[in-house]
Amino acid sequence: MLDDAGPLEQLIKLSARVLSVPDYDAAQIEAALLGTFGVDTQLVRDGTYFVTENDGGLTGCGGWGRRRTLFGGDAGRARDAAELDPHVDAARIRAFFVHPEYARQGIGSAILASCEFDAAASGFGRTELMATLPGVRLYAARGYVAGDPIEWPLGSGRSITFVPMTKHLDR
Repeated sequence: MLDDAGPLEQLIKLSARVLSVPDYDAAQIEAALLGTFGVDTQLVRDGTYFVTENDGGLTGCGGWGRRRTLFGGDAGRARDAAELDPHVDAARIRAFFVHPEYARQGIGSAILASCEFDAAASGFGRTELMATLPGVRLYAARGYVAGDPIEWPLGSGRSITFVPMTKHLDR
């Protein structure tokens, strides 16, 4: 799967550049692609990252983590690989991106359901995530509760709005 890092990066860039336009300006999107949006190879190595394909091309990706890092790709600055305690901590829902041609066709929901199932099977009773503004709609429709939005600094005086969200899982 690590061989898919190149195609995953391309999917993430395309998804962010097209599907984020109603919520973020081009400068925010490009700045976020420098580290905040991107492939997290730790999820891939942990076996908790899922991809969907159609005719050999990637249509979506997303995963869940048992590590402290809440969001951000490999180039992100807020990384912590320490493992979470499923009896105390929430599993992390991470790095969801869908190809624009396949948006709103259930791909994100299907990947999210797989993540929640696996997290619950691993003993986690709840999940948490840091949603992009376009992602809020998906997660809210799947039962996630939003917290107060935050402004995440991107550098060069730019920031991006994210929304922390949580959900209790059925085990």
